[in-house]
Amino acid sequence: MHQQISEMLIREIAAGRMIDGEKLPPEREMATSLSIAVGTLRKALADLDRKGLLERIQGSGNYVRAKPNVDSIYSMFRLELIEGGGLPTARVLSVDRLPKTADMPQFGSNAEGHRIRRLRSLGGKPAAIEEIWLDGSYANIIAPEDLSDSLYLYYRKALGFWIARAEDRVSVGEVPGWAPREFGRPAGAAAGFIERIGWTQDGTSAEFSRTWFDHTIARYVARLR
Repeated sequence: MHQQISEMLIREIAAGRMIDGEKLPPEREMATSLSIAVGTLRKALADLDRKGLLERIQGSGNYVRAKPNVDSIYSMFRLELIEGGGLPTARVLSVDRLPKTADMPQFGSNAEGHRIRRLRSLGGKPAAIEEIWLDGSYANIIAPEDLSDSLYLYYRKALGFWIARAEDRVSVGEVPGWAPREFGRPAGAAAGFIERIGWTQDGTSAEFSRTWFDHTIARYVARLR
């Protein structure tokens, strides 16, 4: 829980909803507003302190220190709520090992891939659906219950590699027929569309993904520093 709160605050700072020099509310008041224990909040704030995003002044309080290039498990996740920020969460819809299809760009070395379909929410609002293909050479089987809200964190902890860089192509697409009702946009409707190829730390292309997002709820944001 403290990691989720830390990540939420990192995204709020990156989105400019918490500005450099802003004083945070008293810890008890802030914990109550987030419906968490004070101890959990203090762990989250300690994480921000370690990452240089917080200045803690004895007898005065906690102050935001905005900075670029913060180490975050969502540092490559580009969707935000229209109003900014929003903690990403995900519900796995299906995981299947299948042959790669002809309409995909070339990635990885295996003829098969793990197709992971998920419903993404931002701040509790269903905002996007994802179809992620991980090259089949990285695992024989992937169990849905093993996946975390951040696939990149799962890759690092469970599979021993990480996505070091990615190329995104953003356009408009049609919502696919497998979209769950909670997504809010029917099959065939227009939606924001992102295609991504991800490369590992050793330069291997390991992942291809497609994301359809509800443009009335979320937007794609890339900040240049």
